[in-house]
Amino acid sequence: MAITKETFRTLIREGQEEIRDVELYNRPFDFEEQGRYVLVGVRQAGKSYMLFKRAKQLLQNGHLLEEIVYIDFDDERLVGMKAEDFDLILQAYQSVYPHTPLLFFDEIQNVEGWEHFARRLANRKYQVFITGSNAKMLSRDIQTVMGGRYLDETIYPYSFHEYLEAQDIRLSKEWQFGRDRSKVQQAFSQYMNWGGFPELLLYRNKRHWLNDLYEKILLGDIIQRSKVKNELALRMVVKRMAESVMQPTSFTRIANLVKATGVSTSTASVIDYVKFAKDACMMFSLENYASKFVEKETVKKHYFVDNGLLNIFLTNGETALLENACAIHLYKKYGKDLYFYNKNIEVDFYVPDESYAVQAAYSIMGENASNTYDREVGALKKLNAFQPLTRMVIVTYDEETTIDIGSGQSIEVIPAWKWLLQS
Repeated sequence: MAITKETFRTLIREGQEEIRDVELYNRPFDFEEQGRYVLVGVRQAGKSYMLFKRAKQLLQNGHLLEEIVYIDFDDERLVGMKAEDFDLILQAYQSVYPHTPLLFFDEIQNVEGWEHFARRLANRKYQVFITGSNAKMLSRDIQTVMGGRYLDETIYPYSFHEYLEAQDIRLSKEWQFGRDRSKVQQAFSQYMNWGGFPELLLYRNKRHWLNDLYEKILLGDIIQRSKVKNELALRMVVKRMAESVMQPTSFTRIANLVKATGVSTSTASVIDYVKFAKDACMMFSLENYASKFVEKETVKKHYFVDNGLLNIFLTNGETALLENACAIHLYKKYGKDLYFYNKNIEVDFYVPDESYAVQAAYSIMGENASNTYDREVGALKKLNAFQPLTRMVIVTYDEETTIDIGSGQSIEVIPAWKWLLQS
């Protein structure tokens, strides 16, 4: 069925009603008053919430509900929409309302060529807020078309602090010494295993919800969008990546692991599949600071953007989930300035600009943990010997101490539930 002005008149009215009725929780995000935004992140991370939040702010500032245009391009009524149909949105609005609209476009990447329309709107001084679940929206090519007219932000699932607030766990200054400590520990157990997707908090059967979300990402954001023909190979690559999440891994090794199961693939295909998963904002990668350029590009550590997505592939995955939670926390803060270090020494996370190194270890102090203790502490001491560090941390599940290594330096051993809440 053809998309018409009437289609958009209906969608505009429905969007206004949705924004009028939606109830919002307090998720911190500061919008620039005059800023136009492109918000990108994995499905269900909370991008639509950010649009609703900004719309509500503008209404509180005196704008009218009638000024709001909210369009969700995942709507089945817009299947088959082409770039030339975008102008129908403005025509539909102007046929009903006399105002200059405030434009909110959700999952706009579903329509190829959207960036040209977005630039035209900016040139005409419209206030525009855009979301999408494809990292290509932040690529240099698209940013060139947009001409610096939009601010771009990556939206992630809840941080642990947001996760606590969403469950109404408010921490006082001395929370570590009172009843809140046990609440935080219990909440972290859930967060580490099931991740921080906001909607997931509403469901008891969390694995079922996460499996459904993974299928939507795989089928909608990867297979359909990237026209993947060998679905089985793609699925096996993602599974093997999940199982290798703590290890520096080459694309050739992943290809060999997949082929060992009898599924046909190639290194070139694996490179494509990993790129598609990263484009869908499902995964991110870290480079080895100690590698030469070629190795930096081919041997990386790959992490999932949320622990829940990783956990659906694992059994007894506590150590991998702990490290993945650390990776997310650090990547959100440091981005491409975050590395791992692997050259005669293995250090999980290294921020050279801040001389900061982090090891993730489920336990270093238990009865059977002496080898782990020696390995984790020894690696930090060796790295510090020739890349002097200002801070060294071992993040554990529930252990805490300070290890004096001489020369006035020490290694902090911190439980993840405390470390994730540090400023």
